[in-house]
Amino acid sequence: MEKERSWPQNGLLALKGIAMGAADVVPGVSGGTIAFITGIYEELISSINKINLGAIKVLRKEGFVSFWKHINGTFFILLFSGIAFSVLSLAKIVLYLLETHPVLIWSFFFGLIIASTILVGKTISKWSNPVITFFTIGTLLALYISSIQTVASVEATWYIFLSGCIAICAMILPGISGSFILVLLGSYHVILGALESRELGIIAVFMAGCLVGILSFARLLKYLFAKFKEVTIAILTGFMLGSLYKVWPWKINIGSTPLVIHTNGKADWMTRNVLPSGFEGNPQVLLAILCMVFGLALVLVLDKIGKKYA
Repeated sequence: MEKERSWPQNGLLALKGIAMGAADVVPGVSGGTIAFITGIYEELISSINKINLGAIKVLRKEGFVSFWKHINGTFFILLFSGIAFSVLSLAKIVLYLLETHPVLIWSFFFGLIIASTILVGKTISKWSNPVITFFTIGTLLALYISSIQTVASVEATWYIFLSGCIAICAMILPGISGSFILVLLGSYHVILGALESRELGIIAVFMAGCLVGILSFARLLKYLFAKFKEVTIAILTGFMLGSLYKVWPWKINIGSTPLVIHTNGKADWMTRNVLPSGFEGNPQVLLAILCMVFGLALVLVLDKIGKKYA
């Protein structure tokens, strides 16, 4: 059933979508994290689960208005409009900053994820042995995923479809970036190239995979939240903590050849995290710390606003 919101709350929901979209365009940062800390994560999962055959029956028997309320349609429109606006506009700014000021922008995201990990972890009422165990599993799994840097490129149709299924699942999981998963799967440059050259066939297959993935995975998440909420939050918190490895600001390129060369000529290299003293170039330590603090403070403010208008 559709949740009633005031006009200010509707505006805030669109802003949350903008924040999710901005997060999803950056490898290592998840829009799911933003949804979680702003208090709309469970509503998002629940609403996705309502898009099923039952919704079609409501449409046929009770009409469009009842159908719209059943699937929480206004929620989707506001949220995904914000996401689309962000991807089409803010994404260019974020990508520009990643190119020109990588240390500072990654420091900002590092602080954002630290604060997100703390806030999500605080929602766990009791840190029992099973909760601690799954938190550790989530952390180690995210560390492992973040450390993988060599992948095979597969361009078969079935693999593009599978990539869409997996990437969209990552996008709604706090702590794991869908775009980063595409890099790990070896299909990131294929999807990017298809978007740049408007290869509608590849885009359609990828979007079909995304649709199947989000409709099926959301059901699993809803079940886990209903039956094992504390453990589920614990493993998601671990995902966020482990993903800090990927967004560490100071890295150096390693290897003799790049992993991926994009159609625009940009190369993605294997990298290794280093201390600021081992960074090749200006480490900008003081500014980096300030950016981390700003990212942390921004999340705390979003959390406070989200609780006020939830």
